[in-house]
Amino acid sequence: MAEQQRPPIVTILGHVDHGKTTLLDFIRKSSVAAKEYGGITQHIGAYQVTHDGKLITFIDTPGHAAFEKMRSRGANVADIAILVVAIDDGVMPQTTEAIKHIQAAKVPMIVAVNKVDLMSPLPSPSGERKTDFSNPQLKIAMEKLKKQLSDQKINLEEYGGDVPLVPISAKTGEGVDKLLEIILLVAELHELKGDSALPAAGVVIEATLDKFKGSVATILVRNGTLKKGDQIMVGGVKGKIRGLFDYSGKSVDSAGPSTPVEVLGLEGVPAVGAVLGELPEVKEAEAVQSLVDKLRQGKTKTLKVVIKADRQGSLEAIQASLDKFNQEQKVVDYVFSGTGDIGEENIKLAATVGAIVIGFNVKMAPTAQKLAETEHVLIRTYNIIYELLEDVEEVVSTLLEVGQLEEVIGRANIIAEFPHGKVERIAGCRMTEGTIAKGQRLRLLREGEIIGETKLKSLKKVKEEVNKVEKGNDCGMLFDPIVDFTIGDVVESFRVI
Repeated sequence: MAEQQRPPIVTILGHVDHGKTTLLDFIRKSSVAAKEYGGITQHIGAYQVTHDGKLITFIDTPGHAAFEKMRSRGANVADIAILVVAIDDGVMPQTTEAIKHIQAAKVPMIVAVNKVDLMSPLPSPSGERKTDFSNPQLKIAMEKLKKQLSDQKINLEEYGGDVPLVPISAKTGEGVDKLLEIILLVAELHELKGDSALPAAGVVIEATLDKFKGSVATILVRNGTLKKGDQIMVGGVKGKIRGLFDYSGKSVDSAGPSTPVEVLGLEGVPAVGAVLGELPEVKEAEAVQSLVDKLRQGKTKTLKVVIKADRQGSLEAIQASLDKFNQEQKVVDYVFSGTGDIGEENIKLAATVGAIVIGFNVKMAPTAQKLAETEHVLIRTYNIIYELLEDVEEVVSTLLEVGQLEEVIGRANIIAEFPHGKVERIAGCRMTEGTIAKGQRLRLLREGEIIGETKLKSLKKVKEEVNKVEKGNDCGMLFDPIVDFTIGDVVESFRVI
């Protein structure tokens, strides 16, 4: 079957309290498709609405880490991103973070300027609140916001760019129809296509272990068709689909392109962002995921950095010093720079774009440290600027001249082996260092010599399928592709920075 037009997949991002959830709630209550099935009866992380007879899929995770996790794993899940900015606050720190994520994802952006009704309410005989767009105060606030957006390299349509701006009130619904109309126009412009005849390809956007249903995952089908009874493997977790449910809780037999469904029948709980099938953009992202791979393929010769410093003066001094590396060619790319301690939002951004985090005279939040370990983000903190510059110079030199800088994440000794199927064997391992997780690159060493590279097909602790194991634990590993291991070999997880 030839490719056909598919519904756009939309995500909504922005600063806290700027109205992301309120906007989604209004759209859901006013335009949810298939209302005859009772509307939303359960939360599966996504839903579909109809506008002018056309479907739009929304990822219902505003401000949620799911978007960043999916991006950091290389999946451009959304086709369109809506940036919600409150007119009374303007561009705030999380707005800036959201913009960076959208720009890194390279998806079309629509700016929704929210709370315009609060700035200039216009009474009406029916009591319905409307906005007086001729109000000078509102005009001044809007121009100020447009200037802030321009400073963030957002090219608005009215200034000759390609980013639409739509004034809305998420509370009253004013302008929401216009926003939905713009979404469909942007989708039509980008000619979103899908082929329902292909095997399903998609991404996990939510996953949990339900005491009644067992392992439950919400899979957003990006292309192809997912059917009840299909045997699937997603994020190292396999299963046979015994139940498919749409966003309204209705049981369905299949799900086509741009359709979110709750899936029952998996043997374990896959990670958010785990990929089902072959997504072209995921294959490309995996191929150039590390900085070294990008250098080898000639796609970049830059070291991306997120910088946090104690004061603005320190920040400016660091940037001025680092700029010496950029005199002949741009080798240091400032993805984000700001003052204050290193937080989770900095780690998420670094994971998304493949950057390292540099801190000067700042602390790191415990949650940020834990997230950095999970997402394998390299962090370096300094109190002396010369040490910072020396380290950066060493990294830049290594990347540009040698082409690689490796970091070992975890190690395990193979202490037993067990047959599995006709040709496969399970390696019984004991963790000695760090962590080993699904999705990581693995290599096997024998007496210090590398005998092969592989990845995990299955990872079990006792008899339970898990996503990762840590130092001190015993586990069973099934490799794909198969490697000829023996007892005494060492399994090493690593990444190339």
